[in-house]
Amino acid sequence: QVQLVESGGGLVRAGGSLSLSCEAPGCIFRINTMGWYRMAPGKQRELVATLTDGGSTNYADSVKGRFTISRDNPKNTVYLQMNSLKPEDTAVYYCNVAGRANAFRRFDSWGQGTQVTVSS
Repeated sequence: QVQLVESGGGLVRAGGSLSLSCEAPGCIFRINTMGWYRMAPGKQRELVATLTDGGSTNYADSVKGRFTISRDNPKNTVYLQMNSLKPEDTAVYYCNVAGRANAFRRFDSWGQGTQVTVSS
């Protein structure tokens, strides 16, 4: 299993910004997709943004134009820059990394989650 370490999160006023990071230290496997998901109380986990090794991105409609996902491949790190935050963005944010360990096995790992709270 791939270990993921998340950083960032916190309390921000509406309109403010936060940046999240997620690193897979010592990962020796091929990473195909890195992304961010979030879960608010009483809500199902939802996709926020994903980024493939080939550079393709996918954003939730609710965050398009406000959030930007990026990566540093040599460091196996994915970032999420969140601007113009809204109270609706309040949730626990989870990093996800998926890929192939070898020709026979895939992996799908999750970070510990970090709380993002946006006040009015």
